[in-house]
Amino acid sequence: MMYSKRFSEFKKELFRGDKRSKLELSRVLINKNKLRLTLLNSAQPPGGPVREIIFCLFSLLFFTGAHPVHTSITQMQYNAAEKTFEVSLRVFTDDFEEALTKENNNQRVRLSDKDANGPLVERYLRKHFGLTNPSRQRKPFRYIGKEQEVDATWIYIEIPYAESVQGSTLQQSLLMEVFDDQINLVNVAYLAEKKTVLFRKNSPQQVLNW
Repeated sequence: MMYSKRFSEFKKELFRGDKRSKLELSRVLINKNKLRLTLLNSAQPPGGPVREIIFCLFSLLFFTGAHPVHTSITQMQYNAAEKTFEVSLRVFTDDFEEALTKENNNQRVRLSDKDANGPLVERYLRKHFGLTNPSRQRKPFRYIGKEQEVDATWIYIEIPYAESVQGSTLQQSLLMEVFDDQINLVNVAYLAEKKTVLFRKNSPQQVLNW
């Protein structure tokens, strides 16, 4: 596998949640003209933006019929020993293929574990995901690789980061150039604290306050 072993553990943590709080994020998909509801678990303190998202998603499901809602979820885990954010992003493959096709001058992209799309995925990711420190320096990241599941794509990166995260700016605009209703959630675990940050098309960047 291209990605490091510890990212497998991130993936488990992303869907395990913790004893303090556990909320379900709903993802509505249209599959062969039939609605399918997929539930994703994410750690999030009671209340906050995730409850708003859940309400909006179910409202769209029951009041607007077959209108799909597009979502992604990201886990950022700070490794204090290595002074690095270890990041795993989960996107739905059909959505991601559409975005990559647009990035690839409308030449159709299909994703699989054995494809040669790594450079294209990395190029797209560098345009739409990044962490900028309080001094307005965009931090370079290392692209580790990707992994395919039945209907999802996992992407793994590492961001060396020695400064305080307070006042840094996070960009998560994946798929927003394709879907106006795209919602991206990022779970950030930094030292002893966890927060969930919400990104929409009108707010693709957020300042991290710790």
